Amino acid sequence: MPAQDKPYRVYRGGRAKGRVPLTRHTSDPRKPDSPGPGTSPKSPRKPRRPGRWIALGFVLLVVLLVAWAVGSYLSVASGVSAANDRVPAGVERQLTKRDGLLVSTPTTILVLGTDGGDRAGRESANRSDSIMLLRTDPGKRRLAYLSIPRDLQVEIPEYGLAKINAANQFGGPALALRAVKDLTGLDVNHVVFVDFDRFEELIDAVGGIDISVPRAIRSNRFDCPYKTAARCAQWQGWRFERGVQHMDGRRALVYSRIRHNLLNPAETDFDRARRQQQVVAATLDKVTSAGTALRLPFVGGDLVRPLATDLTAWELMQLGWVYFRADTGRALHCRLGGDPATVGGESVILGTEDNVSTVAMFTDRSAPLPPPRGQPYAPGCLVGD
Repeated sequence: MPAQDKPYRVYRGGRAKGRVPLTRHTSDPRKPDSPGPGTSPKSPRKPRRPGRWIALGFVLLVVLLVAWAVGSYLSVASGVSAANDRVPAGVERQLTKRDGLLVSTPTTILVLGTDGGDRAGRESANRSDSIMLLRTDPGKRRLAYLSIPRDLQVEIPEYGLAKINAANQFGGPALALRAVKDLTGLDVNHVVFVDFDRFEELIDAVGGIDISVPRAIRSNRFDCPYKTAARCAQWQGWRFERGVQHMDGRRALVYSRIRHNLLNPAETDFDRARRQQQVVAATLDKVTSAGTALRLPFVGGDLVRPLATDLTAWELMQLGWVYFRADTGRALHCRLGGDPATVGGESVILGTEDNVSTVAMFTDRSAPLPPPRGQPYAPGCLVGD
């Protein structure tokens, strides 16, 4: 049989039976073969579009943020109505209106803590155990605190010379506000009042606070935590170790009220005022923390109900934002003071002209200066946490 008529073709790998193909593949071996006859070409795969999913995720995030904001506002507003109703009309008439939003305008707030409550021995008490002015300066991202010692002797309108903490006992928050304004010469834009029992509720509502205790403390025996007189007689007082401690509402309240540290008799009421500033700052830290912010739609009302304030829900949320943005490392901690004395058989502090300079430091009209060394009752300002 002639070679051209052979029914097979020899390949390098052996024989391949069958008819010799009349045409040869001309496609590049490096490229996939074209579909053979009788086969349909595959449809090209559609390119992925990640932009569509990104846009969908962004829209979902916006919806969640809007829902969180609305829920937070409604939750805070649920407690604001009762808090506003507890502020006497005589207080609101004395407040100075701001020319702008709280997030952009310096604002001064009076924070007044009273020693009233439901515990035994406090039923008729209504003195101002803690008197503090808080000033925000959003433009400089700065906060300033001014503590007014409760034993500072001042001229109380319509009553004469007395300790400033008695103003609230004589005429309630309205008279206490007048006494503070007359003493400092400052306009007050807002007020926040809270008694001790409700102060505990506020701190417990945020899950407690963290306080850095500068030195060990053992207090005198007050507010015994035990139920029987026999057990209280054996009790040695409240103890706080040095260092950062987590405190619930009860312990934070006790810490802020300690007047005598038996481990350091040199401490004065000014150390107590500094502890109160710590507790207020730590509470604001916790209220404006990310954890509390996430839970705000559920706990906002609980945070506001213990207070008596003229601040609206919108203003409270602005205040939280201002505090969140503030540089706490540059916070100004000021105190008024004077000379200790005994008048009419009771211990008082007689104010000096240095208090005027301290108010100027507090309002950023002069550079802050610390209290002179060796003068535990002197006024002045410190910068930092």
